[in-house]
Amino acid sequence: MTGSATTTIAAPISAVFAAVTDITRMGEWSPECVACRWVDDATGPAVGAKFEGDNVAAVGPVTLKRWTTTSEVVDIEPNASFEFIAEGYSTWRYEFAERDGATVVTESFSYPPYAGWQKLVYGRLLNRSKGMTTGMQATLNRIKESLEH
Repeated sequence: MTGSATTTIAAPISAVFAAVTDITRMGEWSPECVACRWVDDATGPAVGAKFEGDNVAAVGPVTLKRWTTTSEVVDIEPNASFEFIAEGYSTWRYEFAERDGATVVTESFSYPPYAGWQKLVYGRLLNRSKGMTTGMQATLNRIKESLEH
């Protein structure tokens, strides 16, 4: 399962990269991840650094599920890419490119296909992949708004 979203932010690539890789700010922007914090000895983004993310799935004002994930940074190249794996199976990646003084940022995810009851519930009934892609676009739009104002 995969998905991606892209936006162009009228800000220097270094500012966009710094904002995205400061995972403690993700709760400001994501419709699902409400808070993140570095754990163990991690204090910032580096390969091997781990962080926890608190997530909420809701329909309007009704909370359906709350959960916390542990993620590990597996790739970071300044002003180019940032990638982490959540719970050992869901890969999230950000790619950055400079274009005419602005920054094009693409967020993507991939994870193994659902099987059994999860295929029915998350795949068919909830269309999780589409929801995650919509959430990524909302996150990028909020980052854009934050950095352009």
